[in-house]
Amino acid sequence: MSFKGFQKSVIRAPQTFKAKFNLGEITKDAVYLDAERRFQELETETKKLHTESKKYFDAINGMMTHQIEFSKAIKEIYQPISGRLSDPDSIISEGNPEGIQACEEYEAIVKDLQATLQPELEMIETRVIKPADELLEIIKVIRKSAVKRDHKQLDYDRHRTTLKKLQDKKDKSLKDEKALYKAENDVEQATQEYNYFNDLLKDELPKLFALEREFIRPLFQSFYYMQLNVFYTLHEKMQGCDIGYFDLTLDIEEAFEAKRGQIQEQAEALSIVKFKTTGQKRPPKYGAGRLALEDRKSASGSSKLAIEAGPSSSTSSKFGSPSLRPGSEESEKPPPPYSSNLSPTSGETSVMRASSTGSAWGAAAKAKGAAPPPPKPKPKPFRLSGAPAPETVTALYDYEAQAEGDLSFSTGDVIEIVTRTDNSNEWWVGKLNGRQGQFPGNYVQ
Repeated sequence: MSFKGFQKSVIRAPQTFKAKFNLGEITKDAVYLDAERRFQELETETKKLHTESKKYFDAINGMMTHQIEFSKAIKEIYQPISGRLSDPDSIISEGNPEGIQACEEYEAIVKDLQATLQPELEMIETRVIKPADELLEIIKVIRKSAVKRDHKQLDYDRHRTTLKKLQDKKDKSLKDEKALYKAENDVEQATQEYNYFNDLLKDELPKLFALEREFIRPLFQSFYYMQLNVFYTLHEKMQGCDIGYFDLTLDIEEAFEAKRGQIQEQAEALSIVKFKTTGQKRPPKYGAGRLALEDRKSASGSSKLAIEAGPSSSTSSKFGSPSLRPGSEESEKPPPPYSSNLSPTSGETSVMRASSTGSAWGAAAKAKGAAPPPPKPKPKPFRLSGAPAPETVTALYDYEAQAEGDLSFSTGDVIEIVTRTDNSNEWWVGKLNGRQGQFPGNYVQ
């Protein structure tokens, strides 16, 4: 939009607002309004005609292109890559020579069909798509005239309103007389311009509608016959397609079943196709599920931290299975309670953990009777919320995940409970920092 056009738009803005909400005196021509409605329908349908004919052209052309690419993909599956260790047929020169030959014959037939249909597709473009483009260009020119007519109507109504206000004014000054003279000239000029465009469109639009019918009739007829030629050619070529690889004497389903044979049963027998995840208890991921941590020497070289099971001396203890996963066949024992004195006692099970994460609880546990850091305050639920506040617990000790699905945490972390049992010596499920996993219940309070 030019600067002059922008200025006119600003001047017409008040009158545009009045016309939109039907305020004040608005000029209405019933004949033109009906013609403009029909013209708008013509504009919409012409755009649709152009779009759909272009889609039809692309669909026919793309259908054969996809057929060729489909044949190439099947050929690649049939033909093994030489030297591929994972392919059991890699030592064979051709994995399926009959199938590969059928793919090549089918590809040649489709390419020949594509070349045969090319003139028909070009006729669709020249006799349907191109005329629709030309009609769209004509409609764009007419639309500009209609917009021009609407602008002239706004100017006509605007100047008439100004003239009426000045004429109704009783005591007119010299300045008012000059404004009245100017308003009369503006109304006269606006009337001439408005009548010119309004009468032109009222006379020409009905003629365009009559010509539209004459334009659509041969267009539709050409499209119909070209469509018949396309489908007749497709049918004739594919009917004469004689590829020995396909047994056309059988029914489609019978031929499919004969080709498939026992392949489906053999594929379903593979264990890798039965993988699924469930919410049930998981068996040990590897082996018997035993967890052993190597001894680590402290700075003085004298202290050792390990996981020990059962009453035994510190020099002859055997690594047991204090943290069996849920679902383990060996034992359903819960994780042993935590002992802060770092030395096992008779008749009890002690858990002593290496500070593998570099946390500071190990140093605190060495000091007998040292209390863990105070727990974080629980979040208070919103008093107007209808949902109950989630249950939370506070970590008493550090815990590092020992298997997939475990939840790691540090002393003092607040964990949201997802699933728990009444026994604190069992495994619970919780959430922390957006992560969910299971953890020993006696590590929290």
